[in-house]
Amino acid sequence: MSGDATDVHFAAKSNPTTVTDSPVTDPGSAVKEEDIYEIILEDTKKPTTVICQNIDPAQNAAFVGQRKLDTKTSSALKKSNRYRSRSLSASSNDSYSSASYTGSSSDEDDVSPREKLQKSTSGFTDFCVRNISQHAFGRREIEIAEQEMPGIMALRKRAGDDKPLKSAKIVGCTHINAQTAVLIETLIELGAQVRWSACNIYSTQNEVAAALAEAGYPMFAWRGETEEDFWWCIDKCVNAENWQPNMILDDGGDATHLMLKKYPAMFKMIKGIVEESVTGVHRLYQLSKAQKLTVPAMNVNDSVTKTKFDNLYSCRESIIDSLKRSTDVMFGGKQVVLCGYGEVGKGCCQALKGLGCVVYVTEIDPICGLQACMDGFRVVKLNEVIRNVDIVVTATGNKNVVTREHMDKMKNGCVVCNMGHSNTEIDVNSLRTPDLTWEKVRSQVDHVIWPDGKRIILLAEGRLVNLSCSSLPSFVVSITAATQALALIELFNAPHGRYKSDVYLLPKKMDEYVASLHLPTFDAHLTELTDDQAKYMGLNKAGPFKPNYYRY
Repeated sequence: MSGDATDVHFAAKSNPTTVTDSPVTDPGSAVKEEDIYEIILEDTKKPTTVICQNIDPAQNAAFVGQRKLDTKTSSALKKSNRYRSRSLSASSNDSYSSASYTGSSSDEDDVSPREKLQKSTSGFTDFCVRNISQHAFGRREIEIAEQEMPGIMALRKRAGDDKPLKSAKIVGCTHINAQTAVLIETLIELGAQVRWSACNIYSTQNEVAAALAEAGYPMFAWRGETEEDFWWCIDKCVNAENWQPNMILDDGGDATHLMLKKYPAMFKMIKGIVEESVTGVHRLYQLSKAQKLTVPAMNVNDSVTKTKFDNLYSCRESIIDSLKRSTDVMFGGKQVVLCGYGEVGKGCCQALKGLGCVVYVTEIDPICGLQACMDGFRVVKLNEVIRNVDIVVTATGNKNVVTREHMDKMKNGCVVCNMGHSNTEIDVNSLRTPDLTWEKVRSQVDHVIWPDGKRIILLAEGRLVNLSCSSLPSFVVSITAATQALALIELFNAPHGRYKSDVYLLPKKMDEYVASLHLPTFDAHLTELTDDQAKYMGLNKAGPFKPNYYRY
C-alpha cells in the first residue's frame, strides 16, 4: 500500500513491435539517480557471524552460551541496531498483512536466528527463521488466509495443471505473512522454485515463515531484523549454490538493487522483474532512464487492481484497525490531519470521517486538493493545524513531510503515524536527541517525551503502521497477489522481443481477468454485450472494455 501525493496515470507510447501496453515514461525525472541509489551495502568480504545451517551443535551451544554472557555489555548496541533505518525503501508498504497481531510473533529469546542450528522435521536446513517449531501455528494462519483469498486460489486451481512457471526461479523480497504465503505456495504450485526474504524488518510473521520453511521452501526472514540481517537475508536468496534466479518479485526494489550492484552478471540472466511499490517503480524508471535496466520490468503498482483496491479499499479498513490496536483511541470528535490525498489518503479520510473525525488534508497537487475539497475535507498547510490536531497520518511517499519543527508544536498526546511507503515521511531521526526521552509502552508504540513533560505517541517508529501494528484484509490481498502472479507468468512466458529492457504497465486484459476471479465471491453477474452493442462501442465482447487512458 503505498500512498502517493498524486495518483499518476501514465499514457502508453505507441510501439508496433509489442502486443501489450508499451513502456511508460519516467514519472520521477526530477529525482537524481545518485540520490535514489545512495546506500552503503554491508562489506561482503567481512565474515558473517554464523550461518544457521552450517553450525556444529556443540559449537552452537558454546557460542550461544558465550553470547548470553555478553548480553549486558552488548544490549545497548543491539537496541541501537533495532532503530537503524534498514534499506533503500526503508519500509515497503505495498502489500499484505502485518506482523503477527495475535501476539504469537514474540522475540522469545535474545539469540539471533543466524546463530541457531535449525532443521525442519524432514531435515531441511536451507532457511533462517526465528523458530521453526512455530510451524504448526503458522500453517493454521495460512489456511485461514486461503479461505479469504478466492482469486489467487482460483488461479492456482485453473493453472495448476499447465505449470506456466515451470523452470522459473524466483527471488522474492516482500512482506512475509499468511497472505504472502498463499501467493508463494501458488507460485510453487504453478511450477516455480523460490527463495524468499522480507522487504520490511517489522512485518514478518515468524510463525508463517516457520511454516514455509517446514514445507521445504528457503525462507530468510524474522521480525526485528537489523539492517545487516536484512541485507544478509536478501543475499542468501540471490546467491546460493546451484541456483541461478531468472525472475524477481520485489517490493521496494531492494532485491533488484542488491543483485544489480553486487551480482551484475547474474542480473543480466534475469528474464523479468515484477515490482509492486511506488518507490520500487520509481527506481526502475530511474534505472531505465540511465540505461542501466538490462531486463524488462512490470509496473504492478500502477495497475488498476493494485491502485484502486490494495491502496484505496485496504487502507480504508486498515488505518482504523492499526490505530485501535495500538492506541485504543476513540475517533469521534478527534481532529486528524492526513498528509497526501492519493488513493491511500482517500481511503484513510473516508474511514476517519465515517467515525466522526474532523479531517484536514494537506496536498501539493491541485487536482488531488480539489478532489479533497469536493469530498468535504478542508485542505490546509500542516503548520496551520499542527498545534490543534489529535492524530497526524502521512501518506505521500515523500520525505520529511512531518519534521521536528512540526513535532515540537504538537499538543500533548498527539498520535503520529505513517501510511505511506517509507519511514522517511516522518523525520524520526530528529527525535533521537539527548533532550528527548523515548519510552516504549507497547510493541510498536513509543512515547517521545519533551523536557516540559509533553509527549507524542509515535507508532512503528514511523514505518508503515498498518503492516506493523495490525493486519490487512486477506480478500484485498488476494487481488494484488493474483495480479503479481499473472505479471510473473506474462514476463516469464513472453516470446523473445515482446518486452524490451524497459518498464511496462500490466496489460488491462490482465486487470480485468483478476477482477473476474473475485466476482463470484459476491455472486455478481456481469452483463454481456450483444454483437450490435460491441460493434457500436468498437469493443471486443471479451474485453478489454476501457482504453489505457481511462481513469477508474
